[in-house]
Amino acid sequence: MREVAARAGVSVATVSYVVNGRDGRVGAATRERVLAAVQELGYAPSASARGLRTQRTERVCLVVGSIGVPTYDEMARELHHAADAIGYGVITLVADSAARAAHAHVLLRRGVADGALIWAERFLPALDLPALVRSRLAMTVIDNTVVPEGYDVVRTPVREACGEALDHLVTGGRRRVAFVGHRTGREPDGEAHERYMAYLHALARHGLERDESLIVDGADDRAGGYRAVEALLRLPEPPDAVFATSDRAAISAMWAVRDAGLSVPADVAVVGVGNLPEGEVVKPALSTVGQPHLDYSGVVRMLFDRLAAAGHPPEERQLVLPWSFLRRESA
Repeated sequence: MREVAARAGVSVATVSYVVNGRDGRVGAATRERVLAAVQELGYAPSASARGLRTQRTERVCLVVGSIGVPTYDEMARELHHAADAIGYGVITLVADSAARAAHAHVLLRRGVADGALIWAERFLPALDLPALVRSRLAMTVIDNTVVPEGYDVVRTPVREACGEALDHLVTGGRRRVAFVGHRTGREPDGEAHERYMAYLHALARHGLERDESLIVDGADDRAGGYRAVEALLRLPEPPDAVFATSDRAAISAMWAVRDAGLSVPADVAVVGVGNLPEGEVVKPALSTVGQPHLDYSGVVRMLFDRLAAAGHPPEERQLVLPWSFLRRESA
């Protein structure tokens, strides 16, 4: 900064005003000289030095349980949009194991960001939320079980909405409903497990026997979904409906059904989870479970509201995202 000041023939304070956007009292000609010197010398303000002075990193962190998940991608887009509006940056940490979640906790405790939007599902305990609260990290957590204590919580009525979809399949005459789930779905905790429990409860509710041959993994990616349904259709008694716990797998299920010479929904009804925009344009349109309109703006706003109230944290809030069964042509 001293070199820029010497090159432009101004004080260090004037350079500070210009590069930090507080140059209302600096004349246009002086400002142009400073900017020219900045360009010539390749100067960039030190974020570390500024952070020491302001006690802010001007970054927020998105902590998610996986990568390549469309709902996480939508959340990331919304977070980036809000951060751009106030000059913040966004970093992403993947907590797809207890070890990675614990490492994310260490980074957050070290002050890598001013706030965090956390959607880590099964590995949420390894993040040690109470310790992060004590470190004064602003947080919004998406989870159906945690109690908001020093942070805000967003809940999604996943199990109820999935139950509504499964009831629709069974009352519509489907008796062999296959479950295409996430690899971690049968392990306790997280939304994936709630979708699995919704399936088991629906079978019990309608007096249907649980058939292990109809319960398979495949919801984590498109290829897995296709292969899972392809194998299900080769069973001596194939399913007459598929409940896939992601829209990606559900769309792949429809391809597998068609490639087997069958039709959706006449031979096999298909329901997904997530309400991705893609589901509305495939033929037939995909019946799904999720938010009627995919919108995470309210979730992101909660985090930035808490950041804006630094030093005077607001009372904890809870937000419930509206989830329901969206009946379309595939079921």
